[in-house]
Amino acid sequence: MARLLLNPFTDRPLQLRFLLCFRDLAVSTVLSQSNLPGLKLIHRGKVRDVYALNADELLIVASDRLSAFDVVLPDPIPGKGEMLTQISNFWFGKTAHLMPNHLTGKRVADVLPAGIDSAIYEKRSVIAKRLTPVPVEAIARGYLIGSGWKDYQRTGSLCGIELPANLRQAGKLPEPIFTPSTKAAAGQHDENISFKQVVATIGGDLAEQVRAATLAIYAFAADYAAERGLIIADTKLEFGTDADGTLFVMDEMLTPDSSRFWPATEYRVGISPPSYDKQFVRDYLETLVWNKQAPAPVLPRSVIDDTAAKYAEALKRIAGIVLD
Repeated sequence: MARLLLNPFTDRPLQLRFLLCFRDLAVSTVLSQSNLPGLKLIHRGKVRDVYALNADELLIVASDRLSAFDVVLPDPIPGKGEMLTQISNFWFGKTAHLMPNHLTGKRVADVLPAGIDSAIYEKRSVIAKRLTPVPVEAIARGYLIGSGWKDYQRTGSLCGIELPANLRQAGKLPEPIFTPSTKAAAGQHDENISFKQVVATIGGDLAEQVRAATLAIYAFAADYAAERGLIIADTKLEFGTDADGTLFVMDEMLTPDSSRFWPATEYRVGISPPSYDKQFVRDYLETLVWNKQAPAPVLPRSVIDDTAAKYAEALKRIAGIVLD
């Protein structure tokens, strides 16, 4: 019990446990911002830079930028973009029987401009189908944590779904629920919305498809992770449609940026459980006096290193991948 009460931001034994894991990996690149002369940059998001290749395909580059509370932090997390891309690609492959995805399978090295070191980009980039994004964040929750817990404390419900009384922080929900949010512009905050609002935004048929796909992917991934000693508390997915109206899952899938991963052996109700994701950074930022607006605070080196270690552990435990 005492071990669960240690402060992860000051306790050196806990920090060292994750640092030793991370130092076993040889993360090959660090990239705060991509630079690909000759390719048209069409979007620079909180984490990903998107380039147009042609009318049908995009090059998506995952940087090492980290956002929290919808604000990009000033400090990159070494190797983060590589880890996000590898774990997303793993899940895209595992869930292809449930929902088609945006990957084309084409080699990144073949589209990079002359003179660019492909080693910097190969493991953090994908060539993807050019889709029309569905303008909502599709979130599945199996446990009550984060903004969901805050909304429940205030209203007893979440995204218009009435929940049982007396639930506790990190408590398991009776069944997974679909809790969408707005897709806010850069510098603004996503807001939880009801399914009725999703229907008003994108239409009933597409809304039903998105909800069904989100819950099916979450259920499959949660079962897979449970067999490996991990709880997926929640996850955020993004979808897009092609010219024929076919729905695809896109962007990223079940990464430490978009999901909460809890080690089952350390899970307990009533706290924000230890995790292999950026909740660690959110918890640190909550200890500061900060209005959650840009500019964000500088992260201590210990938080940067521990965050990288947590992402590496998630990649290793879920996908069996160690970056080289």
